[in-house]
Amino acid sequence: MVATARKIVISGYYGFRNSGDEAVLKSILTALEQEGKRSGVTFEPIVLSGDPSWTAGVYGVKAVHRMKMGEVRQALKESDGLISGGGSLLQDATSSKTIPYYVGVIRLAQWMGKPVFIYAQGVGPVTRKLFYPLIHGSFKRSHYISVRDQESAALLRSMKMDGSRVEIVPDPVMGLPLPAGAASKFPAEKPDGLPKIAVSVRFWNEDRAELIGIADGLRKLAESRNVHFCFLPFHLPDDEAASNYVIERMGDVKSLGSKITTRQTEDPQAMLLEVGRCDALVGMRLHSLIYAASQRVPVAGISYDPKIDSFLAQLNVKAIGNSEQVRPERLAEELAHLLDDAESWKAEREPLIAELKRESARPARAIAEYFSHKG
Repeated sequence: MVATARKIVISGYYGFRNSGDEAVLKSILTALEQEGKRSGVTFEPIVLSGDPSWTAGVYGVKAVHRMKMGEVRQALKESDGLISGGGSLLQDATSSKTIPYYVGVIRLAQWMGKPVFIYAQGVGPVTRKLFYPLIHGSFKRSHYISVRDQESAALLRSMKMDGSRVEIVPDPVMGLPLPAGAASKFPAEKPDGLPKIAVSVRFWNEDRAELIGIADGLRKLAESRNVHFCFLPFHLPDDEAASNYVIERMGDVKSLGSKITTRQTEDPQAMLLEVGRCDALVGMRLHSLIYAASQRVPVAGISYDPKIDSFLAQLNVKAIGNSEQVRPERLAEELAHLLDDAESWKAEREPLIAELKRESARPARAIAEYFSHKG
């Protein structure tokens, strides 16, 4: 079978060194390649990026600047279609400009007659109802629509979208593979012999209430057993500063027999490998929890957004705290339980995780089938 070449533009929050969003891009690229091979389609991605040279260098794809509309128009003009996603693109919590930008890219593609594929998006929150018709109009004209949770689908229905057209699929990152040769990189045993807990934190509340609760909970755990806390900043430099805030609040745990390290990487697969080396994870960042689940690492989630609760529900897990309050005693107890009863946690959730991993490639499969049938 001779593979058909298709140029596909990918629009999302890419090129900003946010490990979660970069993992989404890597997952989409990987799934497109795999599903394209099955369908006889070769995809040639063109990524809209905040740093095109960096994106091109890291992923080996063509990239253009997302804010240079002349370049965006040209990329769409020469393409066979647009992927919008994944991630939380259509929300107005971070800025009122976010939705108009992403909808604008979709509408531009549609104006040019290009098929648009909405790829595992997390829609919402959308507090400004004036955005409802913008989202509805752009989605209604899209060839394929998938969202990553029930809440996103419900929000689209409230915008008068036909629910039968909306597929609910897992976050693409559930399908992110470990880097090549990763099996040989896992140590047979931990050099220090300590159980390793990954920690992913971010700034949210101005009073830092949740970070104080996390720090005090980790300190309390260190007072009861010796552990290795490995801080993993997912969004540099902000998460590094949040990690340092927590570390300083924890105080001297070395004198208690515990250890603290920080690992930084902009490579999503390298970060996935770091998470996979851990025995448990406490996380605020959504993709830290997704990384852990995909590698069967027990998680303790801190919720600052409904998307955290939604993902944890897919694992039959509840957040142990939120952005308003994290009880130190509860966090310490939960982490101790996850360390002591890890195999039961994994066994109970293995079917759920396996299903999420299988289904994560569904949007790429639909896109590959669309182009294979089009000829």
